[in-house]
Amino acid sequence: MSEFPASSADAVDESTSPHAIQAKWQKYWADNETFLAGGAEDNRPRKFVLAMFPYPSGDLHMGHAENYLYSDIVARFWRHRGHNVLNPIGWDSFGLPAENAAIRRGADPREWTYQNIDQQKTGFKAYGVSFDWSRELHTSDPEYYHWNQWLFLQLHERGLAYRKKSPVNWCPNDQTVLANEQVVDGRCERCGAEVIKKKLTQWYFKITDYADRLLDDLNQLEGRWPHKVLQMQRNWIGRSIGADVDFRIEGRDEPVTVFTTRPDTLHGATFFVVAPDSDLAAELVAESPAEVQSRFQDYLEKVQKTTDIDRQATDRPKTGVFLERFAVNPVSGERLPIWAADYVLADYGHGAVMAVPAHDQRDLDFARAFDLPVKVVVDTTAPITGAMPVIDVDDDGVPIEPAEGLDDQHPASTGIALTGEGRMINSGDLNGLSKRHAIARTIEQLTAAGTGRAAKNYRLRDWLISRQRFWGTPIPMLHHDDGTVTPVPADQLPVRLPSVEGLDLSPKGSSPLGAAESWVRTVDPASGDPVLRDADTMDTFVDSSWYFLRFLSPNSDQFAFDPAEAARWAPVDSYIGGVEHAILHLLYARFITKVLFDMGLIDFTEPFSSLINQGMVILNGAKMSKSKGNLVLFQEELDKHGADALRVGLAFAGPVEDDKDWADVSTTGAQKFLARAMRLSHEVSSPVDVIFKGGDAALRRGTHKLLADAPALVEQTKFNVLVARLMELVNLARKTVDAAGADDPAVREAVETVAVMLDLIAPHTAEEMWEALGHEPSVGLVTWRQADPALLVEDTITAVAQVNGKVRAQLEVPAKITADELEALARGDERVIRAIGDKEIVKVIVRAPKLVNFAVKG
Repeated sequence: MSEFPASSADAVDESTSPHAIQAKWQKYWADNETFLAGGAEDNRPRKFVLAMFPYPSGDLHMGHAENYLYSDIVARFWRHRGHNVLNPIGWDSFGLPAENAAIRRGADPREWTYQNIDQQKTGFKAYGVSFDWSRELHTSDPEYYHWNQWLFLQLHERGLAYRKKSPVNWCPNDQTVLANEQVVDGRCERCGAEVIKKKLTQWYFKITDYADRLLDDLNQLEGRWPHKVLQMQRNWIGRSIGADVDFRIEGRDEPVTVFTTRPDTLHGATFFVVAPDSDLAAELVAESPAEVQSRFQDYLEKVQKTTDIDRQATDRPKTGVFLERFAVNPVSGERLPIWAADYVLADYGHGAVMAVPAHDQRDLDFARAFDLPVKVVVDTTAPITGAMPVIDVDDDGVPIEPAEGLDDQHPASTGIALTGEGRMINSGDLNGLSKRHAIARTIEQLTAAGTGRAAKNYRLRDWLISRQRFWGTPIPMLHHDDGTVTPVPADQLPVRLPSVEGLDLSPKGSSPLGAAESWVRTVDPASGDPVLRDADTMDTFVDSSWYFLRFLSPNSDQFAFDPAEAARWAPVDSYIGGVEHAILHLLYARFITKVLFDMGLIDFTEPFSSLINQGMVILNGAKMSKSKGNLVLFQEELDKHGADALRVGLAFAGPVEDDKDWADVSTTGAQKFLARAMRLSHEVSSPVDVIFKGGDAALRRGTHKLLADAPALVEQTKFNVLVARLMELVNLARKTVDAAGADDPAVREAVETVAVMLDLIAPHTAEEMWEALGHEPSVGLVTWRQADPALLVEDTITAVAQVNGKVRAQLEVPAKITADELEALARGDERVIRAIGDKEIVKVIVRAPKLVNFAVKG
């Protein structure tokens, strides 16, 4: 646990109220618009700093306190470094919580949303965050979602927005579609009912068209985004290189295409698996005997109650139904029994797989569960000779019983698939080839025969944006009687949400907007024909996929953003937020950025140049929650300790990326530290224009060492170390005052440095100190002084003397001491002499000027 150092002057000065100081300086900042970003005429270098915008679910919480503290530190730092800084704020104000609250209260979600925004805005201002309030936005304002609809039309025009029928999460109790994040342990987070899969026609964005770019462009972000986030993005996109292979199905005219990364193992395919919830499975089982259809239907109902994540779990028992249909292996001509099994997903690849159980663990688990054949086609022991036994099938696809004495290393016996490298066996003219060469040869053969081709596949699925909600952006499409769907003309935007008056928002199996008859029924402006508006609203991830650009032109009714402003400010230089958004939000923002780049509206392809992920604020090792009764309330802490003490306590609590346990956060210690710093500013008695050069040498060296080190500490987000270094300088200044007096020029230099740097973390205290030191506000706009190189040269340094690696003495030595001089000094030290005694010195290691180690024996 980090602790604030004690001091002889730790009594808090009760005569100066932190709340009075806060009110004073917050009014000054508001009256003087201190933190507004400069316009086009401002020639300073620009920095765009952005924290992930909040959802207005009530008062700010400790997670907000941490996140916006870090973004504020970065924003204030770049102002001090002479930059024109844009640090805006907005609210991600559409979404399900507001709609749920409206349903519970029988109220308009607008009321709940905007009341919470007002409450959070008050909290942010009390916390002293240096936002440019002139650019404030709310995604639930028509002035914002107008441009969501414009963006939808742009994607639709480019073939990137489309409709299709697909399985979605369905709550049979609430009669509504749920997003994946609303399904918890297979149940609806709202009512607890078991969620099933249901097919509905929905709108999608074709993000898969950008899969390669989304994956490859991550290389641009190496070293600037956390490695963990980059890896999570790569895994989510999940590019696989292999082949599409066409399997003929007996009794079906069209072949079924299967994607595989291992076309070399085709000779080892012994059965064929289709996703039970796929159209293909329904088609195949339709021609099966009635008893098969009945078994399949029972199985499908069970599968529909299982999440995709559970279906993919490796430790889950394998289940399935034989459809009494057969596929034909295109390279061997063998008949492969077709099974429906839940470990294959309908939307991965083509919804079907060739099963090679000897070399795929999931296939092997399934084969062993249903006594299906296992055929080894890769000898992972490398030599061609000594091929392993084969479990084969007869002409009817029935497994042939293995011979007595089956090799105990065979996968059918061990239950462990052979996934290593090796050479091909039991594979015709591929025998003897390595995996790489066999894959290439197989693709050549498939291409020549017209039964396959090289292909890529992705784990990434297209982005489902339809939501059966009221409180979201209406999808700007019109549905005609003949089934055609056309866009609302751009000059008719925004399509505004109707009044909630008389509208029942409770779920009924379709979007509540569909019940707003006077809103849904409209006229096509092009033809004059009666049409229906699309009653679905957009996923709120659409709102947050481009909001950083709207901050550049927040009040424009002519465009979503001004391309000239985007060229001036974007991309975001520093983006700060929780790792829980490491996949979807960032992925969608990256996708929309690339679309806008292709449209010629921006000149960059990645939205966020640098990403900072902060840890959570927990309590006694557990995540805070209302249900656990362990919430630490932001407003209560603010009222109790003041904004600056709260900010300092959080900044000092540990590294940015680590979780912070509130039990270890010392706001009381922070108050005492700030009081010590404040007292120093009132004690300084040298004139404002004093020349620092004649001041105390040790204090000046300490000040300039911090001036030299602080920029790197901030840029490396070592905010806790910066606080510790400021404490050291405050204590050193106090010692100098006590020894040499408050009129020493070095004291003023040190205290002014503390005030300017403290502005990053405790801005109200910093402003008060700066004023007490005789300067005009605002300290937040003061440029940091440069360190004097001459003061960074240390006259002496502390060297460590060790015996067998154990520290025996610390020696103050000249910084330029030689190795021989350091060894001689250490040998003459009484503590070292005692530690060595009469033992033999076998080796001496000297690292001048910092270390001497005597290795002794005996």
